[in-house]
Amino acid sequence: MVVEDIASLAMAYAAQLESAGYACVIADSGAAAIAELDRHGDRIKGILLDLQLPDTDGLELLQTNGGITSRWPVVVATADGSINRAIEAMRLGAFDFLVKPLAPQRLITIMRSAVQPLEALATPARTPVRAATTNGFMGFVGMSPPMLGVYRQIENVARSRATVFITGESGTGKEVCAEAIHKASPRGGKPFIAINCGAIPEDLLESELFGHLKGSFTGAVSDRIGAVQAAQGGTLFLDEICEMELRLQVKLLRFLQTGTVQRVGSNRTEDVDVRIICATNRDPEAEVAAGRFREDLYYRLAVVPIELPPLRARGHDIELIANTFLQRFGKEEGKNFDRITPEFARGLASHKWPGNVRELQNLIRRAAVMFEGPALPEEALPRMARLPRESAALSAEPVTGQSPACKDPAAPVAPLATDDLAGLLRGMTLDDIERLVVETAITDAGGSLPAAARALGVSPSTLYRKRERWIEQGLAS
Repeated sequence: MVVEDIASLAMAYAAQLESAGYACVIADSGAAAIAELDRHGDRIKGILLDLQLPDTDGLELLQTNGGITSRWPVVVATADGSINRAIEAMRLGAFDFLVKPLAPQRLITIMRSAVQPLEALATPARTPVRAATTNGFMGFVGMSPPMLGVYRQIENVARSRATVFITGESGTGKEVCAEAIHKASPRGGKPFIAINCGAIPEDLLESELFGHLKGSFTGAVSDRIGAVQAAQGGTLFLDEICEMELRLQVKLLRFLQTGTVQRVGSNRTEDVDVRIICATNRDPEAEVAAGRFREDLYYRLAVVPIELPPLRARGHDIELIANTFLQRFGKEEGKNFDRITPEFARGLASHKWPGNVRELQNLIRRAAVMFEGPALPEEALPRMARLPRESAALSAEPVTGQSPACKDPAAPVAPLATDDLAGLLRGMTLDDIERLVVETAITDAGGSLPAAARALGVSPSTLYRKRERWIEQGLAS
């Protein structure tokens, strides 16, 4: 059913859909649409709904008739300036939205996806949306109240086509969340492709996403599809999306609106069908306000936001995760470890975990390699959890040159004595100190590696290389 009050547009949309093999019925108002659903709802498989109708607003129609989106897939059509209203329609249960003027092939592709039964999309290998054990859920470990809320969100969004915007500190499990949504969705048997937008140089990211033709730039020795086409039928996960340059954000927005990609060096567009999930460790609304992230792209991506809690806010989950990692890595090393002691668990709980679950994973992996067991000694705890109280204070507050006793901002600054600083760092290797400085700079920069690099006077690629090396050594947070 095409719900559009402008007769010429309604007839054009119907003609385009009929050319693809669909029979169409047209309703020119909200009242006519409701009447048609009441009379012939059984034969209607999908709805194209204009948000601007003569007798009602499309959003109001969906709000006051809640059964529409639960029974029929609804694709809303909106003008370019009201994308935020289309996003609200998707939150009310709409399948997807299109921006006018509607591209014929995009219209056909979206409506075909909308009316296709979920059973036809599903595969026997699709993971059920249920917790595997009493201690976890689809790759996650932990049953704290904040995580139970996340699990409910994953359950609700998994079978939808809506784009998902995952936020959270570095190491909280954003890619695990994206994979859980993908595996539990009708696309679970198709590819899951992950791209880190911050780890790929700007001049190569476009090619990585959209592909290129042979000879289109130096080093392009053959035709190559990008991540978008590699994820055909499945899910594309764009990690650290806020690190993407504005120029490429425009091209990503065009892909999202048209459902087509254009390889570097080509003048031909190609249709694709992928679901987008993205993530960032920054505050995306702050990035929009600062002009570093396009507002229209944010509206297009942030249909369903999911915020992952930091590890320090997950209580008993820390002990559960540590024991899970300890048994896994102990088995890999051919060792038998007991569950961690209450004293060791208290030591873990006292740590701030700036690197979250990734930091805990690396800590336990290192312990499984370095210690024979069956119990883990205190030396296996994070260094900051073992250092004297003064050293713990150093990790909690960055060194600014101001004396801790100096409470008045207008008072003269008392520099920290070199001997005091050396004493606090005693026992740490140069690599430990470098990691502490780098991680502190990243935290101060709100998780942005480029901003941290500017503060430290190095290039972002230097920080990425250092982190990659630390990850390989099992030291990164």
